[in-house]
Amino acid sequence: MRSRHHVKEEQKTTDRYTLADLERWSEITRGVDPLIRLGIFGDPVAHSLSPQMQNAALRDFDIKMQYTRFHIRPNELRAALRSVRDLDFVGINLTVPHKIAGLRQIDEADESATRCGSVNTIRLHDKKLVGSNTDAEGFSRAVRSEFSIDLRDLRVMILGAGGGTGYAIAWQCALENCERLVLVNRTPDKTSMLMQRLRGFFVEPRVLGPVGRLEAVPWDETAIRAQLPDIDLIVNATPIGLNPSDPAPIPARLLAPHHIVFDCVYRPARTALLRAADEAGARGANGLSMLLHQGALSFSTWFNREAPLEVMRSAIAP
Repeated sequence: MRSRHHVKEEQKTTDRYTLADLERWSEITRGVDPLIRLGIFGDPVAHSLSPQMQNAALRDFDIKMQYTRFHIRPNELRAALRSVRDLDFVGINLTVPHKIAGLRQIDEADESATRCGSVNTIRLHDKKLVGSNTDAEGFSRAVRSEFSIDLRDLRVMILGAGGGTGYAIAWQCALENCERLVLVNRTPDKTSMLMQRLRGFFVEPRVLGPVGRLEAVPWDETAIRAQLPDIDLIVNATPIGLNPSDPAPIPARLLAPHHIVFDCVYRPARTALLRAADEAGARGANGLSMLLHQGALSFSTWFNREAPLEVMRSAIAP
């Protein structure tokens, strides 16, 4: 439980606030210096490393404000966003489970948010909530950073492509003209509309052989197994792995040495999926680099300047 008395900045950045706190904000934050004018809304949110990263960037530029966590439940999102609108906040990040719902709660959405159908970055402009999605570009930069390869040269499978992060990643793969894209979701209806919207990006043949450039398959071992020989990059865009006891989202026996595995989960650092990749001799990376790059893009959105990437990287280094 967080302390409500004045403490050092390094301690305050690990705090979690609530909707009830936002509704009594001037009382709750009396004596807090610098002021909290940025934060992340999530449920859960205790695992988030965004405060360490964003506060390091703020200090690097000598910007006198703080970023912190807010534990906001799904039925509290509308009220929480209404509160920050009235409290002179600069911006908010949204994480699970608020990214899709957030699109319906803002005043304006830029092209990245409209295209992806979700919001992870909100900036306040003239009391209006303006939404963006930095997950997609952040993912692209992370893949380039971790594996020294561009999406355009990869055949990609996304586990959990029905919405939120997976949906955003699918759009980025299409925009960068990846070789091939396979969408895997437990609810086929959620991928059918996405398939329709992306089909035009995959009209021209690029891959030799009989496989289609854009496909959607059910979350079924047989269906996934049939696709994997023609896949380079496997992306886990689900929350499976956040709990250390979670199994790998696909069986380890399906992985091969030619695969590259990117797990969007970054805590724990070595999920069951990444351990399975190690056993298979495949390269793998967790979502820490995606967190870094999407966070840097959020910072640039709020302050209209290049983010101090290496400072932010150091702040979240394991």
